[in-house]
Amino acid sequence: MPDKLTIHTNTPEETRRIGEVIGQSAVPGDIYLLTGPLGAGKTCLTQGIARGLGVDGYARSPTFVLITRYRGRLILHHADLYRIDHPAEAWDLGLDDIMSAGEDILIVEWAERAEEIFPEDALWIDLDYAIDAYPAACEVIPDEDGGIPALHSITFEDPPQRFAGLLNDLRPMVHGTQ
Repeated sequence: MPDKLTIHTNTPEETRRIGEVIGQSAVPGDIYLLTGPLGAGKTCLTQGIARGLGVDGYARSPTFVLITRYRGRLILHHADLYRIDHPAEAWDLGLDDIMSAGEDILIVEWAERAEEIFPEDALWIDLDYAIDAYPAACEVIPDEDGGIPALHSITFEDPPQRFAGLLNDLRPMVHGTQ
């Protein structure tokens, strides 16, 4: 299996579609750790994962409540660590209980803020802006120079073996190979 797979998206719906494939392949105990700057598409991807799990309604960013729970084919816990100051605060959210139970799905935005608490078999997904002439994939935050990034990238690097099937399902979605 390759050490890295990057998919570019041009619209929020494309980002959600990548998430939908992830949600459709999710099994109990899957942990998805999302990283990337503000507006890079972390919540868009999560909305797609929720849709792929059959969650009714619209998954919203839990930035202010820190964690939300949705029912679908599996229970989805969606955490946002943007507002935490120390990894120990992530434990206070009950993430250790969710991870150790191994029955539900866990998605963590801003996971790098507590990376030492997550197991090795979690899937790290980095979302970022890419330079291109396409319309923005999600809501974007202007660059320091005032420019608006366009194309977004979703990168899976060094995925654990348990996600080999998922990466094979996603490979056809890489632009230029569809």
